[in-house]
Amino acid sequence: MKPRICVIRTDGTNCDRETFYAFEKAGGVSEMVHVNQLRRGDKKLAHYQILAIPGGFSHGDDIHSGKILSVELTSFLKEQLSQFVAAGKPVLGICNGFQVLARTGLLPRGELGRISTTLMHNHSGRFECRWVHLRVENSRCIFTRGLADTLVNYQVAHGEGRFYAGEETLAEIETGGQAVFRYADPATGGSTAAYPLNPNGSLNAIAGICDPTGLVLGLMPHPERFVENFHHPNWRRGGFKEPHGVPLFRNAVEYAAKS
Repeated sequence: MKPRICVIRTDGTNCDRETFYAFEKAGGVSEMVHVNQLRRGDKKLAHYQILAIPGGFSHGDDIHSGKILSVELTSFLKEQLSQFVAAGKPVLGICNGFQVLARTGLLPRGELGRISTTLMHNHSGRFECRWVHLRVENSRCIFTRGLADTLVNYQVAHGEGRFYAGEETLAEIETGGQAVFRYADPATGGSTAAYPLNPNGSLNAIAGICDPTGLVLGLMPHPERFVENFHHPNWRRGGFKEPHGVPLFRNAVEYAAKS
């Protein structure tokens, strides 16, 4: 059977349809699920094999980006979310979804209710929206299997994307193989802390991380916006064998199908 994907929606979510489509293209069966349906019990996380928290501005990013949705997940759905993760099911958070996962504590340590990283306001002081290059690290992340040491081209669109963690937590991420994506200079293939290639000033040029199991991934750039060749602004000259976002979703679907 094809894995079922729960694409969570709430007020302010605006990348849900793209995420839905990306998982469907990768061979999964996507379903839009409003967080209130989960809170009421109309839907159960246990009925799905993958959980996706898409980008946007959940609840208008009031208080902090992703704060209200993260509180909903940890207050009303903590048991369901804990069981979902404990069952070894993949979780993906893109942009606002990454902010949510960081504020739930699922990233980077898999500890619900304990925040140890955050996504801060961009160093530039403004919203950054453009295509960036990312280096895929050799990590334990199941979403990027077969992609290590390659460069991918995704779009960023955020005002609060600067990855920050304390020295101890940052060291854990680096030594534990949890840094999955870094902003990169296509001329050298190496990571970079320099603006504008690093659009927000993230520490160690980190654009995405996973938890210690490799099953929970959060990233600021948008892979779901490049799952068709014509999604890329230079698609007529790009010479892409495959849209760069597709392997990430396919890896998750294939993993879930075998689990």
